Amino acid sequence: MSRTLSHIDEHGNSRMVDVGHKDATRRVAVAQAVVRMAPETLALLRDKALPKGDALSTAKIAGILAAKSTHQLIPLCHPLPLSFVDVVFEVDEASSRIVIRAEARTTSQTGVEMEALTAANIAALTIYDMCKAVQKDMIIEGVKLLYKSGGKSGIYEAADE
Repeated sequence: MSRTLSHIDEHGNSRMVDVGHKDATRRVAVAQAVVRMAPETLALLRDKALPKGDALSTAKIAGILAAKSTHQLIPLCHPLPLSFVDVVFEVDEASSRIVIRAEARTTSQTGVEMEALTAANIAALTIYDMCKAVQKDMIIEGVKLLYKSGGKSGIYEAADE
């Protein structure tokens, strides 16, 4: 790890990193978030019977839009030409939760970890919003980077839990 802070200039001010000298490479990132809820809420979500409608379809679109807007939400992120974004859901009835996985891809000079993480987070928040009329004590947890490839730092894979 570098001992210098890449987003701080010589005067201690925040700055966007200049990636202009870096080679454009294929970059992929996958992130996860989990929404825990009551079994009754999960059943309504699964059956598309929530008062606000189909939570997972809405959350998928929200996650994709969020990935495309990451540079507008996180001040020092670069706008990236995303070639692919997807958000998928696993309905885990045994644990009464939704596991969200978001993937982002680009060929660029900087990575897409923040885009994948933003997509997973916003998809989770959208599920919360779609379900809050029937349950307010849902828990969003387990937000993490699962995988990234491309660039100088190479491949990262989260350890299995």
